[in-house]
Amino acid sequence: MNTTADPFLAFLGPIGGPELIVIFLVILLLFGAKKIPELARGVGKGMGEFKKAKEDFEAEIKAGEEVGKKEWDKKTTDDEEETRPAAKQD
Repeated sequence: MNTTADPFLAFLGPIGGPELIVIFLVILLLFGAKKIPELARGVGKGMGEFKKAKEDFEAEIKAGEEVGKKEWDKKTTDDEEETRPAAKQD
């Protein structure tokens, strides 16, 4: 398996200040000054929805872990009771 970076894109390196300015100018030319706030609003809403979905997913995972732990503890307790020798009755 080749784990090296794509040699075609290797010359780009990390994105710095000048590159960000060029990217912003290209976006400004493509969409115009009136559309940029709408785009930013849309990106913000999308990020908010993504964060909410992530938090909901994490809460669901934690709830599942708690249920699984309770079931595991119950199963372990049931197994211990089955393996204990029965008390002798005279």
